[in-house]
Amino acid sequence: MVWLTAAVAFIGGGVILVVELSAVRLLAPWFGASSQVWTHVIGVILLALSSGYALGSRLSAREQPARVAGMALALAAIWIACLPAMAQPLAEWLLPPGLSLERASSGIGWASLAASAALFAPCALLLSTLSPLLTECLQRAQGGGAGQAGGRILAAGTLGSLVGSFLTTYWLIPKLGLQATFHGCALALTALAVALLWRGKHAGTPRALLVLLLPAGVLACALASPWNRPALPEGSRLIAQAESSYQSIRIVERDGLRLLQVNEGLDSFQSVWQSPPGPLGGGYYYDAFVLPALWSASEQAGGAGAPWRLLVLGQGAGTVWRVFEGLREVSGDGVEIDPQVVALGTEHMPLTPQPSRRVHSGLDARVALAALPGPYDQIVVDAYANQTEIPAHLASAEFFAATWQRLAPGGWLCLNVGAFGIDDPLLEAIGGTLSSACGSPVLFCRQPFARNVLVLARKGAALCLPEDPRFVPAEPEALRRLAESFALRGATRVLMSTGRPPLTDDHAPLEALVRASLRRGMFSGAGQ
Repeated sequence: MVWLTAAVAFIGGGVILVVELSAVRLLAPWFGASSQVWTHVIGVILLALSSGYALGSRLSAREQPARVAGMALALAAIWIACLPAMAQPLAEWLLPPGLSLERASSGIGWASLAASAALFAPCALLLSTLSPLLTECLQRAQGGGAGQAGGRILAAGTLGSLVGSFLTTYWLIPKLGLQATFHGCALALTALAVALLWRGKHAGTPRALLVLLLPAGVLACALASPWNRPALPEGSRLIAQAESSYQSIRIVERDGLRLLQVNEGLDSFQSVWQSPPGPLGGGYYYDAFVLPALWSASEQAGGAGAPWRLLVLGQGAGTVWRVFEGLREVSGDGVEIDPQVVALGTEHMPLTPQPSRRVHSGLDARVALAALPGPYDQIVVDAYANQTEIPAHLASAEFFAATWQRLAPGGWLCLNVGAFGIDDPLLEAIGGTLSSACGSPVLFCRQPFARNVLVLARKGAALCLPEDPRFVPAEPEALRRLAESFALRGATRVLMSTGRPPLTDDHAPLEALVRASLRRGMFSGAGQ
């Protein structure tokens, strides 16, 4: 019994961490993976653990605590086996499909909290009853003090949690996927439940029947509980999908284009690919990143000379590189934190091979920036998750100062910021921080019929403004039309420091600013 209680504590502690770390991934396609969602999941599980410890302490006074622990394991196994199937209907009931981004954002907070409570509190509560129940079992088996027995159970459970946390990130989700991870946890708990109930001589139930019925029931729940992601929009075709250490990824094809999507329930995308290279046209914001290279080339007497040195932070599947092809020779570096995105992009959204272009996958943009010496003629920052979530450490004064050091004289720093208008609070905070950190004016260019704003700053040289004849290139036509739309009244704005405190590594309330931006878009009627 001693070794069995230790094994139950170890595996039970590991399953709690596996469920906790997998919970946000299960919710992300509908609610995102922001710190707000993480807070809701962690808060719900902590409350459930506290309640479970109290409940387990009361149940431990019963005649057969091992039997109670076995029943708790069995119920937790059944619940966890059903989690993949429960996620989609609950999420879509709380946040119906078809909502616009700004309207969906107003409900994401309470909806993700409700989903976290409904999905994960029951299994966390059941598993947390194990600690006092197993402590009672161990003390009755070995004698001695309660502190001695409790310490051993806590040690085994905490060690299991440690193993579970590493297994989830580095093996379970990347190798098995979410559905198999939850189902594997359910089957492991089932085996432990059978062992405890067998040892406890469950009254009125023949042992052979117990061994057959409980695993069969959990297996049936698992087989009937597929994980369904948000449905593809009508007219879209799934090309590939995968689970990485960071996110759920899929590549879909629509209207002749291939789109890279991650954790998406709002039909957005992170990269776009079409068969012919060059500008995409059709209002895609990636085209705008080429304009600084054309403006700089027009300043040179002989036109474009040496290859344009480009650094892309948050390259996704490489759309920025592809829109440059045929317009200007480019060399440099691309950084993408998720290696699986690069792998899927290479297979299904291929770039023209270039020996002078290096891709660095598996690195955070901030880490890569510190290691890449430059100098670059242009740095593009397009690091996003779930359409609205800007990493705070990639919008701080310290980050902008570091990028500024990597720019060559006359080089351009270009950001893609989602905003509703050129006086959006999020946009002003980021633009003001960039201006104060680099001591340079900042140009906002709003993308027509979208919520993408191109933010531009230039090192040691003048910005190219709409009144400059070079602002609108003669060709290609897609870029000419794009620049003409930027030149319309109210589409651009030059900003110096706003006088407000800049965003810093110490304090960058990006999520509050994003919520303010989305509320502004909702009440102003701005569309995406």
